[in-house]
Amino acid sequence: MDPYDVEGGAINVRFLQADQTRAYFIIQNFNLETANSLRRVMLAEIPTLAIDVVEVIDNTSVLADEFVCHRLGLIPLNSKGVDDLLYSRDCDCEGYCDNCSVTLTLNAKCTSNEIMRVYARDLLITSNPPNVKVGQPVITDPEGQGSCIVKLRKGQAIHMRCIAKKGIAKEHAKWAPSAAIGFEYDPANKLRHLDLWYEEDPKKEWPEDHERINLDGGPPAEDEPFDYEAVPTRFFFDVETVGGLEPDQIVQRGIKTLQHKLASVIHELTGGEGADGDFGGAQSPTLNGAGYGTNDAGYTTPGYGGGASVWGSGNTGGAGGTTPYGATPYGGQSW
Repeated sequence: MDPYDVEGGAINVRFLQADQTRAYFIIQNFNLETANSLRRVMLAEIPTLAIDVVEVIDNTSVLADEFVCHRLGLIPLNSKGVDDLLYSRDCDCEGYCDNCSVTLTLNAKCTSNEIMRVYARDLLITSNPPNVKVGQPVITDPEGQGSCIVKLRKGQAIHMRCIAKKGIAKEHAKWAPSAAIGFEYDPANKLRHLDLWYEEDPKKEWPEDHERINLDGGPPAEDEPFDYEAVPTRFFFDVETVGGLEPDQIVQRGIKTLQHKLASVIHELTGGEGADGDFGGAQSPTLNGAGYGTNDAGYTTPGYGGGASVWGSGNTGGAGGTTPYGATPYGGQSW
């Protein structure tokens, strides 16, 4: 009997390690499709804050403007409370404002003979963010300096205005909340999903992770018959954050985002609440009696007069149908 099996088959989560940078846990009695969807959502669809626009006021360092701007975009920013900000595409402002962005200023000049290093700690918030944490540079090193942005010699200066906006990693990797997400199931390869390449001895060249194998019910017996209908039910997640969000927040927001996406699909398929027979979502060609042999073979394009063409003509069949320039694209002459 598997000592880690959960009675009743209910979904169960067991945390093996949890701190400020890493969350290592097991989800049991789950399915592969949902587990992989959760992994993908945590990687690419959790909103965070990152520098998106940089206004260069002065830069006399040896690094080009584009090089420095790229480095600034990859500096992790605190994203706690990022839900208080709007996406810039949903805001009514023309460029950026306090409702959809956080403004940080980088202003440094070297006046000594020693090399001056400009760090993430030198980024100062000059706008009015919705809370005191969002937009602050993430600093985790013991010296409290953060990432090194640029080095300056005597007389060199850098002055930039950085506009941090809300986004997701699907748009750009700078909005990724996690440095990496480990995902594994079946560490003993009982399901034979992996065909491990080896030269001489696979057991020596592919060392086993005994900890995970034991957590997954132990290694298979030598004479154990292969189960062709077996499916994975236990999944190992290892979530490592870049610092903007804590690992447990990444997991929670990933579950929440996945729930919203599934709810949106259900809403579109059912037409929403109070549909009363009128389908409000995506329409199938055979829904509500419509079919390929009826007068409305599928879906009538709204607002264009039934079978009429887009340009107002009822002739939808003949060669050279109506266009905005006449009977044909070349003034009435057929091809």
